[in-house]
Amino acid sequence: MNYRREPRSAKAALFDGYNGLEEGLRASSSYSHQINEHDNDKAVDSLEDRVIFLKRLTGDIHEEVESHNRFLDQMGKSMDSSRGVMSGTMDRFKRVFEKKSNKQMCKLVSYFVVSFLAVYFLIRFLGYFMHG
Repeated sequence: MNYRREPRSAKAALFDGYNGLEEGLRASSSYSHQINEHDNDKAVDSLEDRVIFLKRLTGDIHEEVESHNRFLDQMGKSMDSSRGVMSGTMDRFKRVFEKKSNKQMCKLVSYFVVSFLAVYFLIRFLGYFMHG
């Protein structure tokens, strides 16, 4: 007996009945590769949809922020002009109150309070008779 064999013939003898299995494994690997490609394509499409959604969302947020900034700028300008008017009014009141004496100031405040109370009670009195 010859114990020395050719390596090719030994391999062929070992896997003699498994040629179909080898081809099946290759086909299975190819099929698995196609499935993985299909899954990858679906994942990429899903990711693309998410990216498009996020891009639109960030665009909407940007527009909203820009609109709020414009609104705040306009409000700031209005507040500045109101502050100017109020400071001018306060300056006039200060000048009036600085020129008047304390006695005249007390008279002015008391006239204001009395006239306010008179108008209040007059409205309340007329309202009582009108409604009831």
